[in-house]
Amino acid sequence: MVLLAHLVLSLSLALCSSAAVVKRQCAETLNDAMTVANRLQEHYFVASTGQYTGGSLWTDANTYEDLHNLMLATGGNEFSAVADESTIGRAALNPSTNWRNVFGGSNDDAGWIVLSLWKMADYKVNRGLDASAFLAGARKIYDIIAAEWDNTCGGGVWWSTEHTYKNAVTNELFLLLSAEGFLRERNNTYLDNANKSWNWLKNSGMRNSEGLWNDGLDFSTCKNNGQTTWTYNQGVIASGLGALFVATGDSSLLDQAEITLDAVVAHITDNNILRESCDNAQAGGAVCNQDQQIFKGIWTKHVQYYLDSANDQNRVNKYQSFLGSQASGVFHFGMSASKDIGSVWYAPDQGGSIFTPKTSASGLAAFVSAAKYGPCQF
Repeated sequence: MVLLAHLVLSLSLALCSSAAVVKRQCAETLNDAMTVANRLQEHYFVASTGQYTGGSLWTDANTYEDLHNLMLATGGNEFSAVADESTIGRAALNPSTNWRNVFGGSNDDAGWIVLSLWKMADYKVNRGLDASAFLAGARKIYDIIAAEWDNTCGGGVWWSTEHTYKNAVTNELFLLLSAEGFLRERNNTYLDNANKSWNWLKNSGMRNSEGLWNDGLDFSTCKNNGQTTWTYNQGVIASGLGALFVATGDSSLLDQAEITLDAVVAHITDNNILRESCDNAQAGGAVCNQDQQIFKGIWTKHVQYYLDSANDQNRVNKYQSFLGSQASGVFHFGMSASKDIGSVWYAPDQGGSIFTPKTSASGLAAFVSAAKYGPCQF
């Protein structure tokens, strides 16, 4: 669709205790997002299977979420068929679906699916469509994840049903799902789980002295394993704490989130742009694997969700230029002539960037986040 002008302002302001947040979307940035989304669907999406060529269950779930996040921002319906065509949408629409078989024991994959089902449901509800099957599927999956909590290492949800690892992202997702689930369902079980999850996370030792979350716990010692501080770990904790703030009114949770967001800006960037340890613009260097290729976009998306929850213009202002830098990196360094997005954002590609549906979805998320909270020119 053709979007209007450069900046769309709503007629109303949302008030919060600190500063009013101006509700707007930058149309120029949404145009960039739409260009990437159209290319993504044309190049990678197979409607007959509901999957992306070269994708995976959890990265596809994030991509469906990104498309619906985009349509909620633009008001458009270009990808309205994706929800029902998608693998997880089809599963939700089938009342006989055994969700355990869908995600195969991967509790982190299950969490991403819930987020995707919720976003697709939000789109449907916004357009006056029936979303009950998607919401019912999300509830069933949430209950499966919640049952994976036990007292090993003092608490936490297992990464998988094999019960060999407790890691940051699975438990950050459980925090987010629980807090957001409470806001959606108003069921105190969700809130109890959110509080329990944050209490365990903050005492787990997985957040290091820099304020960043390492990958997980050493199973033999229940101590921080010191593994990579991936960007997505730092984003999901922020959106989870933001949702818990909305549920409880405890503003100290926002300060906790920003310890980590500020650490990302300080420690996981190059040229003021996110750079994973596996990113290398030069040919022959490190290459991010099939999971890692989408991490940066997840960070930007969950910063958007965090700022939605914080609802404070001062906090928006703090990260506005940085979100713009990510969109700028995607546009100037990540985008190919064919409008695919590569894995490297921080510098011009010199043969090291790779191009997959995950990297394009990652760039798409960066544009959608920047359209809402970044500057309109980058």
